[in-house]
Amino acid sequence: MNNKDSQSILSTSAMHVSGKSEARIIGSAVAGISELALFHPVDTIAKRLMSTETQLINLSSPAQTRMNLNNAIFRSCATEGFRQKCMSLFPGIGFGAAYKILQRVYKFGGQPVVLDVMTKSFGKDFDEKFGHKTGRTLLSAASGSLIGIGEIVLLPLDALKVKAQTAPEQLRGRGVVEIFRKEGFGLYRGAGLTAMRNAPGSFALFGGATAAKTWMGVGEDGVRATWTQDAIASCIGATASITVAQPLDVVKTRIQNRPFENPEGGVTIFRRLIQNEGVGGLFKGLTPKLLVVGPKLIFSFTVAQHLIGYFEHVLKK
Repeated sequence: MNNKDSQSILSTSAMHVSGKSEARIIGSAVAGISELALFHPVDTIAKRLMSTETQLINLSSPAQTRMNLNNAIFRSCATEGFRQKCMSLFPGIGFGAAYKILQRVYKFGGQPVVLDVMTKSFGKDFDEKFGHKTGRTLLSAASGSLIGIGEIVLLPLDALKVKAQTAPEQLRGRGVVEIFRKEGFGLYRGAGLTAMRNAPGSFALFGGATAAKTWMGVGEDGVRATWTQDAIASCIGATASITVAQPLDVVKTRIQNRPFENPEGGVTIFRRLIQNEGVGGLFKGLTPKLLVVGPKLIFSFTVAQHLIGYFEHVLKK
């Protein structure tokens, strides 16, 4: 491997969110806050569709389909006016804010750190075995997968956000401290399934984005991506990630949606889902996710990357 290839592998982080730790934290946090404000309602719709255990689409009756979707999405506000329906899509915003900010800081800021470590330790071996471009993509994907598995640490906040979005009556009249004290590790219900979902999902997210940037020539000799290149790479990576992870995400959502006092395991939920809804039930909520995954990931990734670069420059002064 010549010096140019060695330099290219070590400059892989130029393709990702990188910089000082302070810049990573600030930039990722702002990206998480901004993303939450714009996309929380869509996330609520997706979660409610995924937690609905009845057939929603009736091909012979469009009117019945509209009614089913209206009831599934707006729940108790299905018969209310436009304003009330819109407001009903913002439950769990407190849990959602904590989860989204921490998740973005952890994922956007943490993956480049793991990637740097893996590149220094295994970059040469990957380059020799798979070739420079493929090795670079696999390192990025593997580091993303490891970060994705570690995301289960934030599972309690995600579980409470999902309950607030789909079954608010389970949280009504209960304080956060009381919930954590009483439920304890029960809030980590579905952790194994979440890790199984996050590993391939994050692998596809970072690997897909890196593959797209490699194809566009980003990363060679430290060349950074333009906004347009980041946008294209984010769309490809995010679409692959969401699609790959969707079946397990549906099961995870239903595990988290269950009452605290009446939990169910993933295998039981999976069997009932297949029996009652067919294989198509594993992809409920995929359409709204895919419809917003492009803008959502373009937005959050671009904001994080540009702000991290900005704060890195400011903090150097």
